[in-house]
Amino acid sequence: MATEENGHASCGCKGIRSCLICEKTKGIRSAENNGAPERNDFKYEASSGLAVRWSDEGVQQSFPFPGVLLWEDFVSEEEERDLVTRMDQDAWKESQSGRKKQDFGPKVNFKKQRVHLGTFSGLPAASSKLVLRMQQHPLLQGFQPVEQCNLDYNPQRGSAIDPHLDDSWLWGERLITINLLSDTIITMSMEEGQGELGQEEVRVRVDFPRRSLLVLYGEARHRWMHAIHRQDIHQRRVCSTYRELSSEFLPGGEQEALGSQLLRIALSFQGVPL
Repeated sequence: MATEENGHASCGCKGIRSCLICEKTKGIRSAENNGAPERNDFKYEASSGLAVRWSDEGVQQSFPFPGVLLWEDFVSEEEERDLVTRMDQDAWKESQSGRKKQDFGPKVNFKKQRVHLGTFSGLPAASSKLVLRMQQHPLLQGFQPVEQCNLDYNPQRGSAIDPHLDDSWLWGERLITINLLSDTIITMSMEEGQGELGQEEVRVRVDFPRRSLLVLYGEARHRWMHAIHRQDIHQRRVCSTYRELSSEFLPGGEQEALGSQLLRIALSFQGVPL
């Protein structure tokens, strides 16, 4: 819940970030209109692996969009209820852009590239069976998460997350997210001059159904920014994102010893949110 500050509800926004709470109380103008769907946005087709759009003249334009795995119905309705119930038994902390979060992972300073164990006690117990299930997929064999972040999105707070690339110094190749409670859309984007269509900014909208699992890897992980825009949150959405270690922290890497210690803690599945 948002706390009260000078008689007004507060939030976790900092810098240029904003949500409906601070926009109302502080008179901030939202930049979220930039995330509104556009007629010429591409849509990802999971069956073909293509990003597709249609021109006003009815001409199809497409290009390969590798690096996305969508695993629908990864969890059952009963599992979904149990997972969200367990999350709600723990405290949610205010986060930026109208989100709330629960962190299960080491304390990291990405700018200085430092990792501290702090009070990290592992991933939550409920994730143990989910990780075993993930590992059954050929793409996810050997996946060992060292960090889990639960996020709570709500349209009443104007929840969103800006386009970004996840860190690749600490976090490894595969980013996994389980989507709960409602459908949403992940918007992949590449800035002008960087994409498939020359100077035009390219955006690809990826449908992300409720109870499904999404993996970003390869080009979708390293070249394309990903975001969830306010317009694509229609009711409460809860998700869990899992990250693995980069090669620097795995056997043979410079920080193998630290990586081994982090994994031993993470995979004890005795964690409480930090």
